[in-house]
Amino acid sequence: MKIYTKKGDTGTTQLIGGTRVSKSNSRIEVYGTVDELNSYIGLTSDSIDDNKVKDVLKEIQDRLFTIGSTLASDPEKSRMKIPDLKEDDVLLLENEIDKMNERLPEMKSFILPGGLSANSICHVARCVCRRAERLAVALALNEIVEPIVIKYLNRLSDYLFVLSRKISVDAGIDEIPWKPRL
Repeated sequence: MKIYTKKGDTGTTQLIGGTRVSKSNSRIEVYGTVDELNSYIGLTSDSIDDNKVKDVLKEIQDRLFTIGSTLASDPEKSRMKIPDLKEDDVLLLENEIDKMNERLPEMKSFILPGGLSANSICHVARCVCRRAERLAVALALNEIVEPIVIKYLNRLSDYLFVLSRKISVDAGIDEIPWKPRL
């Protein structure tokens, strides 16, 4: 399989289903952002030593490929069988959030990213996740986007926030509270 086809040299790309669209198309922007998020999830995983969390992050990366495949498909023309996202995928995130929260101190203020590289990387992933969610919501205003995609991205950003806190606590690093200047 050749990596380059030269078909995109004019600024277009093909959706699953055959439709050619501009590379600036909002559908491409969403799944490109999901791809970026997936890379940051990988970087987060590479930055930590917790094998149980690494397993969850690998599962998340698989789900993000599922989301990318869904978003890369022309909902009206694609006949290709695409893996599907399930409510159980959202429940996995919720269960992991709840388990981590049981061991975390109560939040008394907003928390600034930082204090440890792995924490900061996780926060970058959270921010990219929020952007992917916003882009998916915007796309859904005009095109078909499965509601569970938006739900999953919303819950994933929550998971990444709680994971960033867990990373700091596990490393014995104090969280950095935001102290607004009044």
